[in-house]
Amino acid sequence: MSRITLFIATLVFVAINLTTAYADGGGDGSTGNLNRKSRLAPYQKLINDEKYQQAISKLEQALSESPDHPDLLNLVAYSHRKLNHFEIALDYYQKALEIKPGHRGANEYLGELYLHLGQLEQAEERLTVLDKQCFFGCDEFDDLEKAIEEYRKQNPS
Repeated sequence: MSRITLFIATLVFVAINLTTAYADGGGDGSTGNLNRKSRLAPYQKLINDEKYQQAISKLEQALSESPDHPDLLNLVAYSHRKLNHFEIALDYYQKALEIKPGHRGANEYLGELYLHLGQLEQAEERLTVLDKQCFFGCDEFDDLEKAIEEYRKQNPS
């Protein structure tokens, strides 16, 4: 193997590993990957146990100390969305995205909220943002893409 080939192979290996590490714990607050983030794990447990109101109470306490934390904002929004508090969820997702426009979790879940509200174009905008954020692909993009496809099947034009 030539040195150039070895160098390129090493670069690809590093890039793939960095992308995987970012997807697994990149600080985006998506609910699927929080188990590895000790600060967010207690909230994630409440959410996984579908104790959304308890999660909201705890998350709002945390937000009083860190009001601009996009992961916390995303999780509060997610919990409100699960309780069908759509307007409140929308506000929290938008706050999270004002702070971190490329936040993968908030973009995915906001897209899903838009689908629930019948706003396909806005959901597709979130998918476009995720497409740019997930250069090598990510679960958030895949999940929102699948939700959009399902929405289109159930709501043909």
